[in-house]
Amino acid sequence: MGCGILWVVLFDRVVLDTSLVVAGLRSRNGAANAVLRLVAQRAVTLMATPPLFLEYEDVLKRAEQRLAHQLNLEQIDEFLAELAAVIELVQTRFLWRPQTHDPNDEMVLEAAINGRAHALITYNISDFASSGKRFGIEIITPAGLLKEMRP
Repeated sequence: MGCGILWVVLFDRVVLDTSLVVAGLRSRNGAANAVLRLVAQRAVTLMATPPLFLEYEDVLKRAEQRLAHQLNLEQIDEFLAELAAVIELVQTRFLWRPQTHDPNDEMVLEAAINGRAHALITYNISDFASSGKRFGIEIITPAGLLKEMRP
């Protein structure tokens, strides 16, 4: 698991909100980037449905996002290929809509429900809080995940 570190993992099956993936590429020093590194090290299992992965791609390739994270299309494609290599693909067997106030959050929540995720990692705790309780999924920030994990 990279650098010889053994992590104690409470939430080993996770789904990442799109905003977290974006934030992780914008800053190498933030908690979101640390979560992406844990995914790359396979310290946690990242789960996503095909539509959620395509949303990651769509958002990361937007012109305003490219200006913010300073990656060109080839670099984004390399990142996405590396991300795809470690994702556990989730098949959407049931649509649970509507569960959130924001329709854009539905596919993130459905990936977590259908994948039986332990946690959904997001900056928008309030958007997912009631649905997380209903389905037994911990809704946690990137910093919260890092605090829960102990080397």
